[in-house]
Amino acid sequence: MITDRKSKLIGRSKLTPPSIFQWAGILRPSTLGLSLFLGLILTSGLSVVHTTHENRVAFNALQVMKEQANQLEVEWGQLLIEQSTFGIEGRVAQKAIEQLQMQVPEPSNIVVVSHE
Repeated sequence: MITDRKSKLIGRSKLTPPSIFQWAGILRPSTLGLSLFLGLILTSGLSVVHTTHENRVAFNALQVMKEQANQLEVEWGQLLIEQSTFGIEGRVAQKAIEQLQMQVPEPSNIVVVSHE
């Protein structure tokens, strides 16, 4: 009996202590599977957060561009109105007389040029 105890004590002293992974049970297949599953869940959640953030940034940029498009539409409409206002023949003649002091030339001062 004494030799049996001694052999057990001797056997234990020859064994190396378990590593921290063995002691914690991390190397067991069920623990590794659970760790992998938790890692996949964490990765999935972070990708959802990242995608949501990108969508919000893109939506804000879209709203800014829509506002710019509306402003450009308003400006385009104002330019069309201005063009139609200045394009009226009577208005051009009136502005030429009033602002530039232009007048219709006498018939004797008119020269007709022809291309032959």
